[in-house]
Amino acid sequence: MTRHGMRAGRGTRAPDAQASDAQAPGTESRDTGARDTGARDTEDFGNAGFDVEEVLALVNDGKGSARPAGGPASGRHGTRTEGASPTHGPRTGEATATDPTADRHGHRHHATAWPEARAIAARAARSRAARRAPVSVTLGDALGLVLAGPLTALTDLPSFDTSAMDGWAVAGPGPWQVRDEGVLAGSAAPEPLADGEAVRIATGARIPPDTTAVLRSEHGRTDAQGRLHPTRDMSHGQDIRPRGQECRSGDQLLAVGAVVTPAVLGLAAAAGYDTLSVVPRPRAEVLVLGDELLTEGRPHDGLIRDALGPMLPPWLRALGAEVVAVRRIGDDEKALHRAVSRSSADLILTTGGTASGPVDHVHPVLRRIGAELLVDGVQVRPGHPMLLARTKDEQHLVGLPGNPLAAVSGLLTLAEPLLRTLSARPAPERYALPLRDEVQGHPQDTRLVPVVLRGDHVVPLHYNGPAMLRGVAAADALAVVPPGGARAGQRTELLDLPWATAGIAACFT
Repeated sequence: MTRHGMRAGRGTRAPDAQASDAQAPGTESRDTGARDTGARDTEDFGNAGFDVEEVLALVNDGKGSARPAGGPASGRHGTRTEGASPTHGPRTGEATATDPTADRHGHRHHATAWPEARAIAARAARSRAARRAPVSVTLGDALGLVLAGPLTALTDLPSFDTSAMDGWAVAGPGPWQVRDEGVLAGSAAPEPLADGEAVRIATGARIPPDTTAVLRSEHGRTDAQGRLHPTRDMSHGQDIRPRGQECRSGDQLLAVGAVVTPAVLGLAAAAGYDTLSVVPRPRAEVLVLGDELLTEGRPHDGLIRDALGPMLPPWLRALGAEVVAVRRIGDDEKALHRAVSRSSADLILTTGGTASGPVDHVHPVLRRIGAELLVDGVQVRPGHPMLLARTKDEQHLVGLPGNPLAAVSGLLTLAEPLLRTLSARPAPERYALPLRDEVQGHPQDTRLVPVVLRGDHVVPLHYNGPAMLRGVAAADALAVVPPGGARAGQRTELLDLPWATAGIAACFT
């Protein structure tokens, strides 16, 4: 069965599935600051759920007009103008030099194509992953981790001949004289049977020596003399599970790299294990930046609720990480420097501050500590100001944009491949499904659009602007829309959301 075939019928959860010409609310009023000519050109993009910065970038890129060197972006979430000094730019061969921009200091850098950015993130931690020492954990703590050594049977399975059914153990041809006592699972070794004898037996009980077969309860009857008769033909060895039927002691049951699922836990327990050798979870620390963020109550007086603080830690756990801390720092460069410098996590995740506004401190802090920028901007909407840096030999930092859906884009583009490498998890199988509706594209960049799966196709959702979470909250996946957009019926690659495939309880472990 195909992957999408298994998901058919999940069809009641898309009240905001986008029609081809429907307009996401909130785009009209935000376009009023554009020049008249720009407003005419941006009118159509409001239908695709872009906010004003995205729309203006689309128009400028579509016309081929270059931004002036050093021209600042608009605030924290400005268009791709964040930057770093040339000594900390992307390494040769790791970035796609197709989108030159400049930060407020005039330093130029290049945004990386979306597929290449994911590849860079996946291989960035390979040397670190190879050096991570396995840990031994109890079966109760192993769910979702990856085996660091092969799972080898510690015993034969089953370890003795057992009955596969409730019924009678019989010896020789019938009819049989039935013994008074029975054989239960877990009981001591039973006495051998003589020809013409039978004994009541329970599923999982040890087979008496010299047993010919097990006669199921529904396939036998007793006569007035208490003799047992079969009601259908029997074969030798019927309904007996012989010792070692599933495996012999020393057999390899699973190879290194297998993900520990509930079924693996059951197999390990059956094979005699109390603990497993696994790859440890990578440790992640979340740094929430922004003076404008509230941790409780309703937005007021120019302050907004922090959506990323509650969202990112469970999402990181779903990606296999152990979240060791969530710190709220605000727009304070010194505090950010202290937090980054003192962190011992494998992955530091920052929110906001990756552009080139007056309070965007991520790039200055990375320059100050001598970090190596591996990805500095990605050709993806939303989320283009994301970045990936190597802060220490055994530590990386992923800078997420501050807009919520843009942060999700950065999480799946850069953090997920890196955590997957550190966890030694296999890459998910790539798959694509046709779109039900046309999706507006960016002229040069990939777009990630929330969608729901409906049988053998996907339906794009409304509310897919960079600052919106309403669409992704109802989504099963993000569609990878290529530059230029995708027409109705076109097959589009999908990025699954963890809970859409594993279920809420299964993925947050």
